[in-house]
Amino acid sequence: MTLNYYQNNAQNFFDGTVNVDMSALYETFTFHLPQGAKILDAGCGSGRDAKAFHEMGYQVEAFDASSEMVALAIQHSGLSVQQMTFADVDAKEKYDGIWCCASLLHVPAQELPTVMQNLTTALKPDGIWYVSFKYGDGEREKDGRKFTDMNEASFLALLETTPEVEIESLWTTQDKRPERDEIWLNALLRKR
Repeated sequence: MTLNYYQNNAQNFFDGTVNVDMSALYETFTFHLPQGAKILDAGCGSGRDAKAFHEMGYQVEAFDASSEMVALAIQHSGLSVQQMTFADVDAKEKYDGIWCCASLLHVPAQELPTVMQNLTTALKPDGIWYVSFKYGDGEREKDGRKFTDMNEASFLALLETTPEVEIESLWTTQDKRPERDEIWLNALLRKR
């Protein structure tokens, strides 16, 4: 269902997200990374963030589940972008940072612990990990997409399944898109 949405609406989604100013979140994330760090942009969508990190001098790998989004991300970023899912990530301690901006929210709640563990395995010790979810609690469908929303309590409960990571910071933000009034739960995690 959600994948079909992005396959059929890739250009509209790209147009609505590619120019959103995410610089404040980039600064929060990259502050914790060494220069030239290796970053995984997991669920990269338009490729906006992968491109920004690459332009900052980071080594970036990116993927998205939608082949249509992958094509647009490659065109926009000039980077190699893989078509794959979170379950396909098969790396061990490879990345200094993992960026999951508005991507894990499409993983069904019952699959999130496995996905979190999979990504934790890919992160180097002391690596930093950014995640964001729409603020709320539970699963829902909207406009042909499935969402798993998180609030502080549900996110802390999820993290109990991944004891190798700890919270550096947890905060909420307003949606950066002018026509949206949604609240986002953001977290910076560190692998122990």
